[in-house]
Amino acid sequence: MSQSAHKYSLTARIFFGMAAGFVVGLLLQLLFDDSGDFQFSIFGMTLSTYDIFVEGIFSTLGQIFIDSLKMLVVPLVFVSLVCGTSALSDPSKLGRLGIKSVGLYIVTTAIAITLAMSMALLVSPGEGLSLSTETTYQAKEAPSLGDVIINMVPSNPVNSLAQGNMLQIIVFAVLFGVAMAMTGEAGKRLSAVFEDLNTVVMRLVTIIMNLAPYGVFVLMAKLFATIGAETILGLAKYFFLVFGVLILHGLVTYSVLLKTLSGLSPLMLLRKMRDAAIFAFSTSSSSATLPVTMETARNKLGIGNSVSSFTLPLGATINMDGTAIMQGVATVF
Repeated sequence: MSQSAHKYSLTARIFFGMAAGFVVGLLLQLLFDDSGDFQFSIFGMTLSTYDIFVEGIFSTLGQIFIDSLKMLVVPLVFVSLVCGTSALSDPSKLGRLGIKSVGLYIVTTAIAITLAMSMALLVSPGEGLSLSTETTYQAKEAPSLGDVIINMVPSNPVNSLAQGNMLQIIVFAVLFGVAMAMTGEAGKRLSAVFEDLNTVVMRLVTIIMNLAPYGVFVLMAKLFATIGAETILGLAKYFFLVFGVLILHGLVTYSVLLKTLSGLSPLMLLRKMRDAAIFAFSTSSSSATLPVTMETARNKLGIGNSVSSFTLPLGATINMDGTAIMQGVATVF
């Protein structure tokens, strides 16, 4: 990478990539509309500049970038969680950590849903909008609590790893790490191997993160080249309500909880989590953002490996506050 690229922080470069993608996407939409798009034939196929840039280059590179991030999730979660669990001197600490984490996730999700539905009832985003459709939707029957608990335990850990089933991976990794901690010398030797694996995986995360500005650029360029202004304007009330509640929840709810429970500065958290926030906005994927979140939590926030390896993958699986806000507003809409 050139020396000039290192003059700016990763956050700044990602922001530049996002801004450039926004501008390029809008230019493509303005210059290459249905009436003015330049078309040509090659190998018997009729192609257009829009197809080449948006559906070709941007779509392909954007999907490769997202897939490269998702590629890291399973090895990162499994290896780091095994390392963190096996390093615990007292396995009972893991149980207390799990209870506190799940309890906090339930509280934040409940607050998110309450905020979303309260604001939606106050604003009435669907008022005066008439939408007709012939489509019918039959919701699947929700599984029982017993089935949910049973499905957390993998019958085939290899299959769980292959399918990326996070809850099952977490359960298996925790049990594997606890067994390593209780095995003596053999566990210590294996723990050293996992520590080396963890170092390699984190280096891979760093490599992918250095490509982030370019990945964010193509994702934003495709998004704003395909989404029309009329689409945003037609649902502007709904769109900005969801956006506003997300900002409110992210800035107020988490800041109050952080200050109340830890006494730490919310501004410090928001400043150091900028990379993860920009990644989440660009990729719209909790799984794709997880490697960045874990790297940020360890290297910028100073959170221990045993804590971050357990709470972050679990949170990305069951603590879907953004989804809860979107569904709460959509229900009232």
